[in-house]
Amino acid sequence: MTRKNNDQLTPKEEELMHFLWNNPQMSISKLVELYPEPKPHFNTVATVMRRLEAKGFVGHVADAGTFHYFAKVPKESFRDRSFSRLIRSYFGGSYYGAVSALVAEEKISSDELRELLRLVEQKGKTEK
Repeated sequence: MTRKNNDQLTPKEEELMHFLWNNPQMSISKLVELYPEPKPHFNTVATVMRRLEAKGFVGHVADAGTFHYFAKVPKESFRDRSFSRLIRSYFGGSYYGAVSALVAEEKISSDELRELLRLVEQKGKTEK
């Protein structure tokens, strides 16, 4: 798969990607149906899908004159790249800094931290 330079998504693009990650192949009409009211216009969704396709995130197949779109990039792959970019941009590449910020802002509990520590220790044992 070849993607153009821009591997970041706008909020509208990301929203459509979530629809595609949760539904294997969808037409523009079906994608529009997934939106809450007020639903975006068909042409708006079609334009965003063309951008996603140009970026290499989405592909399509034609079936009876209708394009059915599908995600070419797995959600996990996008999540990992996005998370790494976030850590680099806002925490100088330090995952410790990110977790420390979660603790400082009380976004993570001590029970959750203990569970994370347990996972880290368990992973360390399986790597030996």
